[in-house]
Amino acid sequence: MAAFELRYARAFQQVAAAQKLNIDAVRGQLADFAATFDGSHQLREFLMNPTLQQSDKLKVLDAVAVKVGLDKPVRNFIAVLMDHGRLEFLKEISAEYGVIADEANGISEVEIVSAKHLDTAERTLLEGKASQLAGSKVRVTWAEDAALLGGAVIKVGSQVYDGSVRAQLQQMKAHLAGV
Repeated sequence: MAAFELRYARAFQQVAAAQKLNIDAVRGQLADFAATFDGSHQLREFLMNPTLQQSDKLKVLDAVAVKVGLDKPVRNFIAVLMDHGRLEFLKEISAEYGVIADEANGISEVEIVSAKHLDTAERTLLEGKASQLAGSKVRVTWAEDAALLGGAVIKVGSQVYDGSVRAQLQQMKAHLAGV
């Protein structure tokens, strides 16, 4: 990661926090614009063309912003990136923004892997446990792995809490082998 990505992400996080923007909404808007930008060769070429007038680029950006549904601060942030020749790094800057915004709001990234699909009540229970383990609010990424046989594995940062049947069987095997 280049240092400028972190600078832009920090600056945007400060603007977003000052304007009390919803982190998830901003994340979604940045992702929507990035997908549109990545998906259209013509849009990319136009917005990144240094020979075109900035006013023409802003007109196109405004049209895309309306179509994608960007809030004014998000649109302005993208315009700054475009003006400074950093638009091609939008995904990286957006990812950094997400990390910084979560830290500023006391949110930890958590991954929960379960052996089977979980219903809403089970997910809520595991999310609560993950929040207790993290000591903060959490943003959960869910996955399934039938090889766990049962139970779940919760990853909070580099810490892994393995409550799977597979892990319990491995512990039992190790204990019996040692006896």
